[in-house]
Amino acid sequence: MLDTTLLFGLILFSGFIGGELAKLVGLPKVTGFILAGVVLNPGFLSIVPVEFNDNTSVLTNVALSFITFSVGGTLLYPKIKKLGRGIIYITLLEAELAFLITTGGLLVFFYFMNPFPEVSLYGLFLPAAILLGSLASPTDPTATLAVKTEYKAKGLVMSTIMGVAAFDDVLGIINYSLATAIAVGFIKHEPLALSTVIEPLISILVSIGIGVCFGLLLNFVTGLVKNEEDSVLLVILSGILLLAFGTASMLKVDQLLATMAVGVVVVNFNSRQEAIFRVLERYTDEIIFTLFFTISGLKLNFDSFGSGYWLILAFIIFRFTGKALGVYLGAILAKSPKKVRRYVTGGLLPQGGIVVGLALIMNQNPAFSQFSDFILNIVLGATVIHELFGPIVAKTTLKKAGDI
Repeated sequence: MLDTTLLFGLILFSGFIGGELAKLVGLPKVTGFILAGVVLNPGFLSIVPVEFNDNTSVLTNVALSFITFSVGGTLLYPKIKKLGRGIIYITLLEAELAFLITTGGLLVFFYFMNPFPEVSLYGLFLPAAILLGSLASPTDPTATLAVKTEYKAKGLVMSTIMGVAAFDDVLGIINYSLATAIAVGFIKHEPLALSTVIEPLISILVSIGIGVCFGLLLNFVTGLVKNEEDSVLLVILSGILLLAFGTASMLKVDQLLATMAVGVVVVNFNSRQEAIFRVLERYTDEIIFTLFFTISGLKLNFDSFGSGYWLILAFIIFRFTGKALGVYLGAILAKSPKKVRRYVTGGLLPQGGIVVGLALIMNQNPAFSQFSDFILNIVLGATVIHELFGPIVAKTTLKKAGDI
């Protein structure tokens, strides 16, 4: 096995080359990062060994801390207030319609295609469809954020996308919690347990509480330290973000919500917020995005396509339909401009991060042992497609919207 340091250097440099080549042919650099990771993927070439992926968790956690902080930093209250009802209506409808349409569509597919021979409708088809439907709700804002950063995208559509993507992750976790409780009830023929619903809601509140506390700490420290040097701000920010992420991890609550909440507190209540986010853009964004997305491509599991490719495509189509319809109806209810109705959906397609984490948690639940591997493969297969093509779609729609 090659030296670990050498492999990290290879990943970083390959990601840089991939990003530059993608830029040359008019693609977003993030697509090049992912493709560079795919080339190094153990399932494609044998340069990077399979066991190396076990050594990348620290780097990806650090990258996710910065990325989700930046996502939270897009939720400036005056901007959200200006968007107003549009964010609320669009988030509720696109997340819930993606859930319902994916559940209903897959239930029909399961019934006619029958991937589980000799099982009952209530014992397997319905629980599996409900769980997969809940996993259609969340959006991965990191790929769209990378496109935003690369092309300096800004405008009504971009702001709406980032607001909706941040909020629908919370709704996605709630949907998953409810779906898990309902699915367990169908499988075990038990009534819905209240604790199954309440515990995840408490987890969400604790995650946000951790983020708020560390965000206030960051504001306090940057208020005391008057040194305007970028390096000082970067050290303070890095320390606080890793503390927030690590605390949430230790308490077994959502780390991404915690670091996102830090970003929300800083952008709204820190007098030096412009300097802090400028430091991120100037010194960390490029290396963070290069590492994170190249490693993401390295971790993609191509075996997940297998013989269930038709179900992966069905999941993608039903999810897209739910999100597109939800955005359209939500924008009409909120009386949002026409370009919001037409172009916001394109930025909500990428999926990874939280949804993969939820699928892995589900995979560990013994109640779902009959079909958990099957569901995980569908989610991973959809992630491959969403991560590869999501940034391209996001760039195209943002350009048409006039935000690039």
